[in-house]
Amino acid sequence: MIYSVEDDQAIRDLVLYALRQAGYEAEGFENGKDFLEAMRRKLPQLVLMDQMLPGTDGGKLLSQMRQDERTRQIPVIMLTAKDSEMDKVRSLDAGADDYIVKPFGVMELLSRIRAVLRRSEKKELPEKLSNGPIKMDVARREAMVFGEEVTLTNKEFRLLHFLMSYPGLVFTREQLLNKVWDTDYVGDTRTVDMHVRTLRAKLGKAAGMIETKRGVGYRLISEHDSAETEETT
Repeated sequence: MIYSVEDDQAIRDLVLYALRQAGYEAEGFENGKDFLEAMRRKLPQLVLMDQMLPGTDGGKLLSQMRQDERTRQIPVIMLTAKDSEMDKVRSLDAGADDYIVKPFGVMELLSRIRAVLRRSEKKELPEKLSNGPIKMDVARREAMVFGEEVTLTNKEFRLLHFLMSYPGLVFTREQLLNKVWDTDYVGDTRTVDMHVRTLRAKLGKAAGMIETKRGVGYRLISEHDSAETEETT
């Protein structure tokens, strides 16, 4: 999912159309208030952010994201008419992953998005994680649920570690096969379903933390996410 925060409807519609034609899920917002409300419901994999917005401007929204542990690692591309070198420097120093000046070419935009997503995927996953009742320590290879250690197979451990590294984000079965099993793995996506079932069984009362998004895949619910699960079987 990619979010576009842009108050110019013509530009927003163009960006959303290009993203969807390229195979991405995308949603658009004309102001920071609507964007932040959507972020509380579901986290995106990348944000396209205009600088000049009604109410809270893009720079302040970027700063808020980088100060919040839940959204700190989400890539942000500034998409703005402000083209001075100082504007670019300020945005990049504030944590933007790229900066594109309007007017822009759709092909270049899509290429820059792919590049930023590739870079973000290469970031090392954190060694220690905590989300609600679940805690993980990769160096010790420990997984704790409500303070009790649970014994996981290697794939179950890697699956839980990956999902906990991106709380709130939804991954398709194919993405999980590529990220958890092997980048070149080609197999039946039911493999993912089987491992999710066994992992849930071992998580016990915390099983509902792994949410099924019907027709899409799975995500680990963020401890800050108040959304109800759709399905846990």
